Amino acid sequence: MMNQQIKADMMLLLVTLCWGISYFLMDLSLADLDPFTLNAYRFLGAFLIACLLSFKKVKTVNRTTLRYSLLVGFALVFVYIGATFGVKYTTLSNSGFLCALTGVFTPLLGWIFLRQRLSRKMCLTVILSFAGIALLTLKDNFSINMGNLKGDLLCTMCAVAYAVDLLLTEKAVSHKEVDAYQLGVFQLGVTGALNLMMACLTETPHLPQSGQIWGAVIFLSVFCTGVAFVVQPIAQQYTSASHVGIIFTLEPVFAGVVAFLFAGEVLSAKSYLGAVLMIASILIMEIDFSSFRKKEKNEKL
Repeated sequence: MMNQQIKADMMLLLVTLCWGISYFLMDLSLADLDPFTLNAYRFLGAFLIACLLSFKKVKTVNRTTLRYSLLVGFALVFVYIGATFGVKYTTLSNSGFLCALTGVFTPLLGWIFLRQRLSRKMCLTVILSFAGIALLTLKDNFSINMGNLKGDLLCTMCAVAYAVDLLLTEKAVSHKEVDAYQLGVFQLGVTGALNLMMACLTETPHLPQSGQIWGAVIFLSVFCTGVAFVVQPIAQQYTSASHVGIIFTLEPVFAGVVAFLFAGEVLSAKSYLGAVLMIASILIMEIDFSSFRKKEKNEKL
């Protein structure tokens, strides 16, 4: 069982690495493709791959699963509007850290709309995360950085929208009629179709014009979307939710490293402090400190 958990954690680490790389690849692809067009290729490609790999599994989908796929897919559209347009108007490092705030917004929205309990630990993480946002996004004199403001707000919207997506998914899979794997696959199809509609209405869709852009789009579709959404539910059968949460906090770290290595982005000391506070807030939220206290009590007994 331990070997299976290690393998699952390694699979999730690979998914997180792919998501960290995706910010750079989106930025690269947006030099040629418009945002809705890029997302249409990315999600429809992922949907087709998932269907080809698991046709027997997805062909039995029922109406309830499809209905929730529409809702979750609609929320996912706003996630990637925020992420894709955000990358276009702010730095790669900022986009990686701000989009990772989903882990904070999810319980916060659950408390506001679903009356889920908000612990003292969660209050602390919210304060830390917003302090981190201020240090990361404001100028050195703490005035608003108008040059990145649009992108920063869009990336924050991405984090909020993904929190809504997760809460909708939680509600969906609580129904016996809903198959979680099918939900994951068909939400990709819904997201891709809606992005294609928006691309046809507001953009001039075209195929990538260079091999470099083709490679970026294919990697985004196959690994950052298709494989990621298939691997995640499989891996979570063998590892704990706390492991998953902690592993996913590495996404903005990978995004920052990739931005430094390939895009030459260097943050100020103040921004690095903000990034550290944001990672700390997510880690504090994900770690179950009560289990450590119980373990210490049992050891004393």
